[in-house]
This record gives sequence, structure tokens and C-alpha cells, in this order.
Amino acid sequence: MNIYKLKYTNKETAMKDLLKKGVYVETDKGLTYGTGIHAVVEIGLIVLENGTYDEGLNEGLNEGLKVIKEPIYADGHHFDVMSEQSISFGKAEIEVNNPKHNFAGYNK
Repeated sequence: MNIYKLKYTNKETAMKDLLKKGVYVETDKGLTYGTGIHAVVEIGLIVLENGTYDEGLNEGLNEGLKVIKEPIYADGHHFDVMSEQSISFGKAEIEVNNPKHNFAGYNK
């Protein structure tokens, strides 16, 4: 099994590449996994530092919520792919020391 950790500039670029490489296939019913693809997980933005918000959030009052400090995100839009076949993702494939997601039984 091949596990890929991927980082793209944005979600639109990621989806174009995943379709082009056959990870996703468009059908009349919508998107489905391509042949040999077992899972695709959209990680999205990765939070490096949580934001800070006013007390309204803690009390469940979302009206007028004030952001005291914006969260800090890692660059890019992230996906994890589990595939039977090898796929060349080029510069989108990254090495991750402290992953936010792992597939059960696979350490990458």
C-alpha cells in the first residue's frame, strides 16, 4: 500500500491534480475514487497556532464574536491518499515529521 502526504497551493489546484492523476474520477453521480484508491482524506488547512477569541465563544454566544488573535496556518491545502499503485505527485508530495492524520496501521 502506498501512502501519500500532499500539499497544494489551494483546494482547486489539488482537485485538478487528483482528477488528472485518477485519484478521483467524475461520474454522473459525482466524484468517486479511481481504480486502486482506497482512501482520500482532505486535511485542508493545518492550524499551527490556535486563535484567541472573546468570552462570547466560551458562553456559546456567537453573535458579535471578536477575534483577539487570528489562528496561524501552515502553507497550503493538504490531502492524504492511500493507493495500491504508485503515483507520481511531484512537488505536491511532502515529508511530514508530525502528521495531523495517519491511516490506521500505516505510519507515514
